[in-house]
Amino acid sequence: MSKPARESYPALVMEISGDFACFTRPELKAERVSYPMMTPSAARRILQAVFWKPEFEYRIERIDVLNEIKWFNVRRNEVTEAPSLSTVLKEGPRYHFRAPHKRDQRNTVALRDVAYRIHAQIELNPHATAHVAKYREQFHRRIERGACFSHPYLGTREFSCADFGPPDYSNQPITRSEDLGVMLLDINYDAPTPRSLWFTAQLNQGILSVPREGIHDPTRDAAITTAPRRRA
Repeated sequence: MSKPARESYPALVMEISGDFACFTRPELKAERVSYPMMTPSAARRILQAVFWKPEFEYRIERIDVLNEIKWFNVRRNEVTEAPSLSTVLKEGPRYHFRAPHKRDQRNTVALRDVAYRIHAQIELNPHATAHVAKYREQFHRRIERGACFSHPYLGTREFSCADFGPPDYSNQPITRSEDLGVMLLDINYDAPTPRSLWFTAQLNQGILSVPREGIHDPTRDAAITTAPRRRA
């Protein structure tokens, strides 16, 4: 007997904007350089900040870029390492962190005046007991009220969003197309060793379509599957 078809629902949609954003490219370690737009992993974190339950996961389908892409540079002094909690507890009041000895100058290439429209679906986990419609209604109510569990941020916590809410379809995506390179899709924590999933991102007339599956290397997948699980 064939399985019943999965119920289909229109995408959950929300808009978010902010003064600054930085969605860091992973291939650049020392200097923070942003992608030209929001990544699916960042969009998922934003939705989870607004509404999240362990019974479901968000699957990002599409991200619309609503404002023209604008850049800015900032150079700051940062410390190369932070003191460990065990060291602070051991030394107590005698502990003194010498910041000038661990200071380094870093450059950040980030975005300014950003606005995005996120399209996503809710996918239930096996242990979920409620119908997906319940969570969709809760999501809509929280978006309408502007409620959130934690304030959403745009890539890095220092760049919090200025506003978020239901979609305004009078705002059209920008007319820009470009190859964004390889972009992080998700991190799979179900494998014995957590692994990153990637995809080739393409901005088409201001719209990033997000695939359901990332790029897989069969050889690497087999090695990860057979590897012993690390202890926490």
